Amino acid sequence: MDDSTDRRKLFADAARAERPDLALLCLLVGAEADAEFTEDDLDAAQIELDRLAGLLPFAPGDGAAWADAAAELLGGAEGFHGTPADYRRLDSSLLHQVLRRRRGLPILLSVVWIEVARRAGAPVYGVALPGHFVVGFGDPAGRHVLVDPFHGGRPLTEEEAAVLVAGTTGAPLSPALLAPADPLDIVLRVLNNIRAWAAARPERTDVQLWAVELSLLLPSHPARLRYERAQLLVQRGDFRGGAAELEEYARVIAAMEPSSAETVRREARAARALLN
Repeated sequence: MDDSTDRRKLFADAARAERPDLALLCLLVGAEADAEFTEDDLDAAQIELDRLAGLLPFAPGDGAAWADAAAELLGGAEGFHGTPADYRRLDSSLLHQVLRRRRGLPILLSVVWIEVARRAGAPVYGVALPGHFVVGFGDPAGRHVLVDPFHGGRPLTEEEAAVLVAGTTGAPLSPALLAPADPLDIVLRVLNNIRAWAAARPERTDVQLWAVELSLLLPSHPARLRYERAQLLVQRGDFRGGAAELEEYARVIAAMEPSSAETVRREARAARALLN
């Protein structure tokens, strides 16, 4: 695609649209990761989602019929699913690569299901369970079914969802956890996964940095991401830029966390000292 500035402006504009386009935002994340990604690749990925939607038969009635049809197409004929090895691959978090490989993390496979089913007219939505993203079909406040795209669209009862949640958080399943996930929250979770992947690989601070910077372009994001970005700049040798970011973050938190702000200011002074 065009240079990084243009890509990021497109990402920021898409994130602030009245109805954010989940597929477009996820594809722009992939463009940031893949230096060879072009506008033709973006168009090809959207065309593939449209093609898959055209293969999904219309399933009138409640969500169960749609879930069965999607599982037969996406989990069966098209072979979308995940394996434990996918957690070790960056391309498992990149939509264009997931469409190519038919493999990915639960959240990216769920994005495929959501976007294909939505295009076909299904009542579909994402469900951001802690530790394992799934998909809902039907009325989230009424009759609905949950499916697990990572396992090819296996139906998931609420009891099984409760077990997943308890295993991750130790807390019971609350109705709020079954509510439809906002597209921008999905994108932020995708970027969080990429940050976590890169943080476990000290040689990939480049990936961690762009994932943080894209997160900061979302209308709502954790303020602490600014601190993470500052630290990454220092780690990568941009001592002046990192120090400036640290000082700005200290200013933002000073009123509520004065002791933390002072610690951050000391980090900024230490970063500036490295310029000498």
